[in-house]
Amino acid sequence: MLRNRATLLIVVAVAALAVVAAGAAVYAAAASGGDTRTVVERQTTIASTSVSASGPTIHQIYERTHKGVVEITGSETTSTKTPFGAQKQKATVQGSGFVYDTNGHVVTNFHVVQGTSSMKVAFIDGSIYPASVVGDDPSTDLAVLKVAAPASELHALAIGDSATAQVGDGVVAIGSPFGLQGTVTTGIVSAVGRTISSDNSYSISGAIQTDAAINHGNSGGPLLNATGKVIGVNSQIESEGGGSDGVGFAISSDTVTSVVKQLLASGKVEHAYLGVSVGPTTGSGARVGSVKSGSPAAAAGLKAGDVIKAFGGHRILSPEDLIAAVNAKQPSDKVTITYTRNGATRTAHVTLASRSS
Repeated sequence: MLRNRATLLIVVAVAALAVVAAGAAVYAAAASGGDTRTVVERQTTIASTSVSASGPTIHQIYERTHKGVVEITGSETTSTKTPFGAQKQKATVQGSGFVYDTNGHVVTNFHVVQGTSSMKVAFIDGSIYPASVVGDDPSTDLAVLKVAAPASELHALAIGDSATAQVGDGVVAIGSPFGLQGTVTTGIVSAVGRTISSDNSYSISGAIQTDAAINHGNSGGPLLNATGKVIGVNSQIESEGGGSDGVGFAISSDTVTSVVKQLLASGKVEHAYLGVSVGPTTGSGARVGSVKSGSPAAAAGLKAGDVIKAFGGHRILSPEDLIAAVNAKQPSDKVTITYTRNGATRTAHVTLASRSS
């Protein structure tokens, strides 16, 4: 059976601006095939158990971190063709985020802020302040906002090392699923080193998989380890019905740290680009499915059907290995690639380019 693709986790409340009468407010799952839910109650449930044998309880982690988790809203206007002409609709897009530093920078997902205006950040005490985008990176689905909030509201969360996360480690997710601000869910790290797709179809390597309940509106919120440090930004779920089926994905904190530093420095991020699509092969390696015309891979003579076995001196066992290896490089880096073609081993020398948006 084919897997459904991962679903982005924004919530959209839609109100018509044309002749359609306004009805009761509902939260619509933006990528769930039109399913809607009416919010009838707001409730936060926090267990008092611990996520590790010797660490703080879930409640203690919540107390340490919840003031640094925010809800983000923005306005988006869309136009739909009807037999009576174009009908405009105003959508309020809602997601989550967390305070990155005491300068007012907030980290969230790119797909939360994409195409939105009049953005606002709500803190757990009910205070709401305007925000603007400092920079975003569609390729990693990350964005940085600047919120005009006083220093008393800016409780920056500590960033952990996602490379130390292991399968079975306890984790805590905090966010605003369906607009329920301050919601806490818990689970474990189900897998590490996953590869997920960004909204512009590039691959995000190193993602953390978790069974902590993540739903629409959790986008951009933190995934915390057993000490309350951010090890990921919740971004996607794998679901057949659009709801949480216990398979969620968070962009690793190591990726977040690298991207945010570049966004704060220049407002943009540069990624290394090879120019191939890859898939699995019999045995080890990454089979080239296609080569983009004019790309570094094309200039080096790579062709569809080649199986890449090594990249920059690192052995490639799977497509995920190659994606991670390319993502770890910088534009203009010179790399040696070892590959096989028709049973013969070959070598190519590649100068990586900068990925287009």
